[in-house]
Amino acid sequence: MRSKDTAAISAIRSAMAAISNAEAVPAAELDTRGGSGPIAGAVGVGAAEAERRHLTEDEQVGIVTEEVRERDAAADELTLAGQPEAAERLRAESAALRGLLG
Repeated sequence: MRSKDTAAISAIRSAMAAISNAEAVPAAELDTRGGSGPIAGAVGVGAAEAERRHLTEDEQVGIVTEEVRERDAAADELTLAGQPEAAERLRAESAALRGLLG
């Protein structure tokens, strides 16, 4: 991020957010009845806290790979739509994420 490469920064932040979202426990799995916390029937901040899932390295790589695929597909669509500058930005983001994958 120190290089001020805005495309790389944007792509990395987006990938980090996608990984963070994947670590979240689905709402359907949360116990929202409130009977198991320190205050029975509690409602509000922290009432439905749950430990986040721990993704394997393969799962994280899969998420970043999907981010690359989505950017490539969107760049192709933007090129066809006559928006080469926007397409080039997405390709730069895709390249930055590929660099993380090795």
